[in-house]
Amino acid sequence: MQIHRSGSVLLTGAVAVALAVTGLPAAAQAAPSATAVISEVYGGGGNSGATLTRDFVELANAGSAPFEVGGLSVQYLPGSPSAGSQWQVSELSGSIAPGGRYLVAQAAGTGGTVALPTADATGTVAMAAGSGTVALVSGTAPLTCKSAADCAADTRIVDLVGYGSAVVREGSGPVPGASATASVARAASLADTDDNAADLAAGAPTPVNAKGETSGGGQEPEEPGPTEPGDVRIHDIQGTTRVSPLDGTSVTGVPGVVTGVRASGSRGFWIQDTAPDGDPRTGEGLFVYTGSTAPAVKVGDAVLVSGKVAEYYPGTGTQSLTQITAPRFTVLSSGNALPAPVVLDARSVPGRYVPSADGGAIDALPLDPSRYALDLYEALEGSRVELADTRVTGATTAYDEIWVTVKPRENPTRRGGTLYASYEDQNTGRLKVMSLDPARPVPTANVGDVLKGRTTGVLDYASYGGYNVQATELGTVVDKKLRREVTRKQKKDELAVATYNVENLDARDDQAKFDTLAEGVAVNLSSPDIVSLEEIQDDNGAVNDGTTGSEATLKRFTDAIVAKGGPRYAWRYIAPENNKDGGEPGGNIRNVFLFNPQRVSFTDRAGGDATTPVRAVDTWKGVELSASPGRINPASTAWADSRKPLVGEFAFRGKPVFVIGNHFASKGGDQPLHGRYQEPTRSSETKRIQQAAEVNTFVTALLKADRSAKVVALGDFNDFGFSPTMKALTKGRALKPLIATLPPSERYSYVFDGNSQTLDHILTSPGIRRPDYDVVHINAEFADQASDHDPQVVRVKVGGGFWH
Repeated sequence: MQIHRSGSVLLTGAVAVALAVTGLPAAAQAAPSATAVISEVYGGGGNSGATLTRDFVELANAGSAPFEVGGLSVQYLPGSPSAGSQWQVSELSGSIAPGGRYLVAQAAGTGGTVALPTADATGTVAMAAGSGTVALVSGTAPLTCKSAADCAADTRIVDLVGYGSAVVREGSGPVPGASATASVARAASLADTDDNAADLAAGAPTPVNAKGETSGGGQEPEEPGPTEPGDVRIHDIQGTTRVSPLDGTSVTGVPGVVTGVRASGSRGFWIQDTAPDGDPRTGEGLFVYTGSTAPAVKVGDAVLVSGKVAEYYPGTGTQSLTQITAPRFTVLSSGNALPAPVVLDARSVPGRYVPSADGGAIDALPLDPSRYALDLYEALEGSRVELADTRVTGATTAYDEIWVTVKPRENPTRRGGTLYASYEDQNTGRLKVMSLDPARPVPTANVGDVLKGRTTGVLDYASYGGYNVQATELGTVVDKKLRREVTRKQKKDELAVATYNVENLDARDDQAKFDTLAEGVAVNLSSPDIVSLEEIQDDNGAVNDGTTGSEATLKRFTDAIVAKGGPRYAWRYIAPENNKDGGEPGGNIRNVFLFNPQRVSFTDRAGGDATTPVRAVDTWKGVELSASPGRINPASTAWADSRKPLVGEFAFRGKPVFVIGNHFASKGGDQPLHGRYQEPTRSSETKRIQQAAEVNTFVTALLKADRSAKVVALGDFNDFGFSPTMKALTKGRALKPLIATLPPSERYSYVFDGNSQTLDHILTSPGIRRPDYDVVHINAEFADQASDHDPQVVRVKVGGGFWH
């Protein structure tokens, strides 16, 4: 392992939703799927003797609710992969209806005479007829496994089929019999026992798309739409709890007026009853899910809908969305008036967030929309709502979404956001807004801007963010002129130490990203003496080829800082073991120290590497590090698959300063704030508490050797100032969190789902007196951002003194 530094000297030392995977020693084996499976694979399309002109992969949904495939992919690997073989990726979109099929067309050959039915997704992979492996993958990054055992350990694999002589397969052996004229297909039951040879068999290819069309142009006949209203109304379907009392039941002739149409993604339309029952608990709106078929209705149509009632859970731990699936409908008339929208504002939305179920599911609890905000939103699910003159609390995203608050006085920040103040004090007025009209997307807005005028639409629920307004009418953005902050320059006798998460920076990124981040350091942070960086990747980013160094990345970054008027920074880091520090597979993200050698010097001390723990050494000159740079107890289970803290010993004006750069485990896996389990479980917190204890133990050892030691611990701790993680980090008053020294309205460095919150921190030891601390807001509140984190800086005088 090598310790890297800038220049020519090299010292050699002594960072969705993952699905569970069960590994077998001889076969890749995703946990048996009760929903999406690979139902048929055919690699003989266009070959000599074939009838079909293209290869294909068919997926099926064995579940009772629609299965979203947006963001997933189908991937192919040769049956006997070589060292140079790579998984080939075909990206998916849309969803699969319950019991439905989804067709992925692949490469065409020169043979065959019969075309596939219209594909739901199209790739360019030339699959082998006799042998290969196909995987359904959560995500679009190429798999890297090339053996059954390695693929068994990859949690992204939803389902996998190996046929012919494939090395990678599920179960004791691959499916035999595939050829130019034979596919391998799953039984009609769609059973998945995780044994390819048992679950699938060879036979004539029978591709079916989401519309039920076959390669001969045929289609299963559809039943006619209803002609008379039935006995069931929308409020009967929605009921008085979060789960429909008619879940799984077929309904006929449900009347309503179309209030919104979604023609892409999870396609369908919303209907609302024009004759409500007067009970505020029972919703009058409902989503009709049409799968991959664009709905043949328009806003204002009066319709009758038949189909099956289903509760769709869009993500792990989320609440459900009540809908009608496999619909048949009849348009009775057009141009009808729409029901008046419910106005959501500070008066109508309750101050309490959600009822408690002591950590259990709230599905069956009776709704109380006058008391709880989430109960009100649930009662309005699928109904028309109206917002007016709302303040933007989350900037426009790459997905054309913004967050607003209907309660402008609820925990406001100094710059216009909404502060996330505690686990108990949720912000009830936050809602996400997006446009149903692709031709009129949500305009660009920053935090603090105002969405002026009426915004009207249908209230929906999704895995990301929870309740949201699918807008049919959008207000106009009023620019409130939010500007990026510039902190003051440190004085001659002040040491300035900063932290900045640069969001997976690697040498393959566009120069524009380097330039913007560099301007943040040189201009907005006023060129600190030391900058602790998080999320510096190896030089080729996510390419998983064993590269661990970051020299090219850091050279480009420091060159860009000079170009923006900053100093020529040197750097120190310890390269991680390949794929052992978490983050993006192949990315090898690590913490890095930049420092200005004209102002501060680095005390190089050999012995630090990826696996050797750094120690506090008590000498006659005072405490020093056993190695510099070094890592805190890297073998501890607290750091498994996570970034290890980087510790460095610096000298400023002849005095030693110890800096600890941190990047704790992410919040992935926690139950959502808006989810079905209340109060939500924060499962990821356990690891961060362990990590905080490791850092606290190390700092305590430094202070035991020298109680006046100057220690700065900083970075992306991925947790809040009021969290148990922070309590573990500051145990025994070893460290003081500087975020607590700011006014409450300024305690944030990150914006998530419209909540301004603090994940990044700077903490100092008692030996640092009167630190001058600043969170420099340049990213998190802006639609145009180089990173999703705001940097922070502390200026200290490295003299004596203690807290009192």
